[in-house]
Amino acid sequence: MINVVSPAKINLFLAVTGKRPDGYHNIVSLMCPIALYDEIAMDFNGNHIQVVCNHPDVPQDETNLAARAAIEYCRRVNNRHGVSIRIDKRIPVAAGLGGGSSNAATVLLAMNRYHGNLLSPRELAEMAIALGSDVPFFIYQKPAIVTGKGEQIEIYDRLSSFPVLLICPSVSVSTQMVYANLNLGLTKCEQKLKKFLLNDCQFDIRYGLCNDLETVTGSMVPEIGQIKQLLILNGALGSLMSGSGPSVFGVFPDDQAMSLAYRSISDDFGYSCFMTRLLV
Repeated sequence: MINVVSPAKINLFLAVTGKRPDGYHNIVSLMCPIALYDEIAMDFNGNHIQVVCNHPDVPQDETNLAARAAIEYCRRVNNRHGVSIRIDKRIPVAAGLGGGSSNAATVLLAMNRYHGNLLSPRELAEMAIALGSDVPFFIYQKPAIVTGKGEQIEIYDRLSSFPVLLICPSVSVSTQMVYANLNLGLTKCEQKLKKFLLNDCQFDIRYGLCNDLETVTGSMVPEIGQIKQLLILNGALGSLMSGSGPSVFGVFPDDQAMSLAYRSISDDFGYSCFMTRLLV
């Protein structure tokens, strides 16, 4: 039995730059893992691949990304043994935080380590993209500029470990539906992208936060705009929806400011709130 943790992520920047012939969208995103984790226990004594989870909305069959990751790994290295995977969810589900993708990548990493690192990180990342667009990012578990449909990863080492207050409305959002309703003619982040990436400058939390999907999800979940305003009024340097939402985060200058905001927002508004930080 081995026990591992599986981090969530937030998107500090997410520009959608076009639609691909394969139906996916090209993106440019600055993604960062955060200190909010699922816990995964893996038992290699069985003969089958199976997954159980404490969250009712997470599938417990071969459609689960963690189970698919285990199946693909065993197929790739010609391993005929099984693994039992138990996932204790802490990361909100369908919230734009990459929990399922992180679980899949964490299983790939743990299985590779257990079997003697038969595959390189690059080989694991190549496997990961077949599982989902966010999975390759979690193979490296470091801040990165992610491009293409998610398969191109460039580690970004110029972020500080800012405190982050994460707020999750009690609704789920379909990523597929958000992208289906995106009007590429109305996206706005590409101009900020030129200032940030093309000039090779350090990312500025106060001015750089941008997410082309926020308008789409915000039209379906009005709380997103309200939460962003709450975070700014309570001292956040900046606030943004993560991924396709509906989770919203605020980046704070220090732990004290974050704690004050947490007490104010969680006490007065009843949202699910998580005090965490950027993992850099």
